[in-house]
Amino acid sequence: MLNTLVKLTDLHAHYGLSHVLHGVNLEIKRGETVGLMGRNGMGKTTLIKCLLGLVSISSGEIQFREQNTKTLPTHTLARGGIAYVPEGRGIFKNLSVKENLILAARSGFEGRIEWTYDRVLDSFPRLKERLMHGGQQLSGGEQQMLSIGRALLTNPDLLILDEATEGLAPLIAQDIWGIIKVVQESGISALIVDKNFKAVSKISNRCVVMVKGKIVFDDVSPKLIEHPEALKNWLGV
Repeated sequence: MLNTLVKLTDLHAHYGLSHVLHGVNLEIKRGETVGLMGRNGMGKTTLIKCLLGLVSISSGEIQFREQNTKTLPTHTLARGGIAYVPEGRGIFKNLSVKENLILAARSGFEGRIEWTYDRVLDSFPRLKERLMHGGQQLSGGEQQMLSIGRALLTNPDLLILDEATEGLAPLIAQDIWGIIKVVQESGISALIVDKNFKAVSKISNRCVVMVKGKIVFDDVSPKLIEHPEALKNWLGV
């Protein structure tokens, strides 16, 4: 049985008077990949930001490795083993590919080093060909590869990908899913947000669907296919 890495209990969050998250309960186990899905404005990004300490929760509890983290700053959570690949990539465009990677490299929790600079370049051969290129010279797909590679160099226990393939050509998106599969096989837990329902459900161990700030489905991925009418209502697919 996998141990629980992340546990959200009865999580509520507001933006001013707007109540965004309504009693969210979610667990992510060690080595598990969870697909987080829902239409725009359903609370997915807010949930991620609460987990990262970027949005304060109104009530409830967030645990990471059984430690209550709701009062911890974002940099402490990052140092503790949570890596984030944001929508829009967030690379340093004025730095080279090599500089972006080296800047992020560090050991993980308790000094663990599984992802090294060389391993990232072996996993991302396209980046290896563009080491001295500036971030602004990369295509959208290459920037996403760089963002994922940079996150892996922090040797995280949990990798969060927000809109992993947004705006990418189908062939490049396929490359990204292949990279995510490699990450999954390395034993890192992952929380993936993406509009590509088929790709997310295929790669994830579990799928979670949010509607209006609540989780309406949380089960193994094949079970989601068994609810075509609900899928149409929840996701429009």
